[in-house]
Amino acid sequence: MSHHGLPLTPQKLPMNLIIAVIRDSDANAVLDALIEKNFRATRIASTGAFWKQGNTTLIIGVGENKVEEAITTLKSACGSASTDGDHCTTFFVVNTTRYEQL
Repeated sequence: MSHHGLPLTPQKLPMNLIIAVIRDSDANAVLDALIEKNFRATRIASTGAFWKQGNTTLIIGVGENKVEEAITTLKSACGSASTDGDHCTTFFVVNTTRYEQL
């Protein structure tokens, strides 16, 4: 068992990664909301073509049955899109074939 109480062997349960690119200004609120709902995320400072400015990329590992709850939490914690057409988040949901904690 790990210090989180999870087995150290590969998991058989379906897992997904949510990769969310969010505005820096929304990062703390989104992370707080995810943690409140018992989701864990890795935060990476990033820049790129989405907004051509500093943003934050979150990598969130969730069980298949929790994807919609995580997305709902993400959407509700992001500020609204601006009137000039900027988005508040872009996210991808990726299926994984293996999940393991060491």
